[in-house]
Amino acid sequence: MKPSLVIIGLGNSGKSYEKTRHNAGFWGLDTLSEAYGVGEWEDKQKFIAHIQEARIVTIPVLLVKPQTYMNLSGNCVRKIVDFFKLDPSNQVLVISDDIDLPLGDVRLREKGGPGTHNGLKSICEQIGEVYPRIRIGLGDSPAGSDLASWVLSVPSAEDMKVLNDTLAGLPEMVKEFVLGKSE
Repeated sequence: MKPSLVIIGLGNSGKSYEKTRHNAGFWGLDTLSEAYGVGEWEDKQKFIAHIQEARIVTIPVLLVKPQTYMNLSGNCVRKIVDFFKLDPSNQVLVISDDIDLPLGDVRLREKGGPGTHNGLKSICEQIGEVYPRIRIGLGDSPAGSDLASWVLSVPSAEDMKVLNDTLAGLPEMVKEFVLGKSE
């Protein structure tokens, strides 16, 4: 299947990172998988990723979880863009966490810089800044805390409830995005 859209969720692979804030992109893909996934997740070494086919209405979509560390996410994205000969400006959608957005806020942008996000920096280095992205707000780290340690920590139960409510709205947001692209 050649996907019309590839949705890439950013996170760090491995059990030790599974429940950390920085994996909000993976959580978003899990939510999309439940809503639209077809079949099982597959390990595809040629892409350095776990992938799953999906269908949003009639549109073929590929869900992708890079299995690189966050700051090397662009390597996976480049392999997928090249293999499927995709135009990142309208065939790639990236989902990531964002410390610059209040907890639970979601923002969809058609293009832009990576800000402080190392996964987005890596992608921008590989395919440029013109690709749509959904950013899931984590809120800022507590005063005096180390940013890297904070994004790699597990959210409180209260924060996780807010994030779960946010994630529950992603399938509809992505469906609207996909249908808007196909008009």
